[in-house]
Amino acid sequence: MSADRLLVPVANPETADRLLDTAVDLAADRDLELLVLSVVTVPMQLSLSQARTSLETDDREQLVDDAVDRVRGYGVDASGRIRFARSVASGICGVATDADAEAVLLGWRGQPRRRDVVLGSHIDAVLEEAPSDVLVERIDRDRESVSSVLVPVAGGPNTRLAASIAGSLARTHDARAELLTVVPDRTETVVGDARDLLTRTSPELGAVSSVEETVLEGPVVETIVERSERHDVTVVGAAEGGLFRRVLVGDVPETIGREADGTVLMAKRHEPVSSALRRRARDRVGSLFR
Repeated sequence: MSADRLLVPVANPETADRLLDTAVDLAADRDLELLVLSVVTVPMQLSLSQARTSLETDDREQLVDDAVDRVRGYGVDASGRIRFARSVASGICGVATDADAEAVLLGWRGQPRRRDVVLGSHIDAVLEEAPSDVLVERIDRDRESVSSVLVPVAGGPNTRLAASIAGSLARTHDARAELLTVVPDRTETVVGDARDLLTRTSPELGAVSSVEETVLEGPVVETIVERSERHDVTVVGAAEGGLFRRVLVGDVPETIGREADGTVLMAKRHEPVSSALRRRARDRVGSLFR
């Protein structure tokens, strides 16, 4: 991560505090400024300039002000912003670009998947278009005290980002961390490769007082979900690769996000891809199904 701001969009005072708790933890460890954002969507019949003078925003401004005050109460630098935009996602991505944010932290209620929608229309669009890393936290449950953090390890930049985020949470709470990888069998070669992967990933945690590296055999999702019962937070990296909406996070991380115990964060590293390349890739894949 290269910039020094964490962007935290908020929309609902009932869930904003849960998201802000995690944001404060990350900001405290990484010396970040929090930028709290609320997006006001503007209908097409209004210009954005008209919207600024005609739409009521008192509730949004109060939400942002309260969030900023709460964050500053923990000794973390924070500022707030209201953004007028045609969609929530375009507003978030626009501010992320303007502010040179290193990451966006989004809240997710864990809704059942719908056709053509993975986590939610706004979240999907931000995952696809954000000019920064994206963290998605499930916020439909209260977060308890954090004494342990689980990181499922699959390799690649998203796993490394997940481990880095987990390390920040562990340090803030003086919690232990467990790196876990799941193998189909316990042959010597398979287990040896798995342990090498854990050893390569461990430095991404940073200075954490207690780190356990675990190799388990079994079905991937079920094994990770069962292991999550031993931990307060699970941080999982998105599946690697893919330019398309259906693989924004991947089936395994998505299912873990829905089913794991405690707080769950999904982490997706920003990988710049030109819009022209994205269009060509979509066209190519689309042609396979014609």
